[in-house]
Amino acid sequence: MTDGPVGLVAVSHSRALADAAVALAGEMAGDAPIEVAAGLDGGFGTDAAAIAAAVGAADRGAGVVVVMDLGSAVLSAELALELLDDPALAERVVLCPAPFVEGLVVAAVAAAGGADRAAVAAEAVGALAGKAEQLGGHAPAAPSPEPSSTAPAGARPGEASGVFVVDDPHGLHARPAARLVALARTLDAPVRLRNATTGSGWVPAASLSRVATLGALRGHRVEVAADGPGAADAVRALLALHPAAPTAPTAPSGPAAPSAPTAPPATTDPATPVRPDGAAPDPPGAPAAPPPPASVPEPAAPPSAAREPAAPQPMSPGVALGP
Repeated sequence: MTDGPVGLVAVSHSRALADAAVALAGEMAGDAPIEVAAGLDGGFGTDAAAIAAAVGAADRGAGVVVVMDLGSAVLSAELALELLDDPALAERVVLCPAPFVEGLVVAAVAAAGGADRAAVAAEAVGALAGKAEQLGGHAPAAPSPEPSSTAPAGARPGEASGVFVVDDPHGLHARPAARLVALARTLDAPVRLRNATTGSGWVPAASLSRVATLGALRGHRVEVAADGPGAADAVRALLALHPAAPTAPTAPSGPAAPSAPTAPPATTDPATPVRPDGAAPDPPGAPAAPPPPASVPEPAAPPSAAREPAAPQPMSPGVALGP
């Protein structure tokens, strides 16, 4: 059965660390069911029985993804699977080798968006990709059915595209990125993004770990593209999240209409004389046109008579003149 979203379990040696990580994940995706199995008798440690109980509480029928902090937490989680009373539940559990904090956050966003447990785990594993991209390092990107591409928008048949400008002072950081990803997961058409300002490749908009690799800062232009039925509506919905200076989505592209033929430019035979008045040259064999009449200078105008002195004008009252 798959009645609900994928459940998550946070396994940590520190209860305070686990609670803080769950609170942070809840800021990004409050609908994801997350259980905590952390600490031991008020101190540090992990308990396999507590992990097994958390797995049972987190399961809604779609399975559970367990995110762990340190190596011994992995051993406790493996033991917890052996303690489960339901073997079918154990088969629906994925022990995820993701970074604890980042992995839990992106897993929560993916789970709240309806991703299955394999996709949730893949998102969590790729959670360091955004950080590595910004720092110039390398990290494995999360697998995705929508591969990255450097093909320009509009290059695919039936594609709709648009552009928005990042207006948040902190750029496309965790919260706005999480809202964008959550919306993208609800759309009928798969949507992809690229940072046009930096010239990045395309990434799926439904992947928080991949969107983080765009490094979109304030003022950057982000291209949005989608294919197939509902593409224009999908692009329009994402552009509406960023109303500051958006570019309206273009209609799905199709074959270009043939252009109307244009007349060839007129040419002049260099051997054909050009008439001085700019008129078209006479056809061959026609009598020559008479030359234009010579211009006669106009006689000079007679000198004008001396002008009469102008009558004095009355002065305006209140205006004083000097001595």
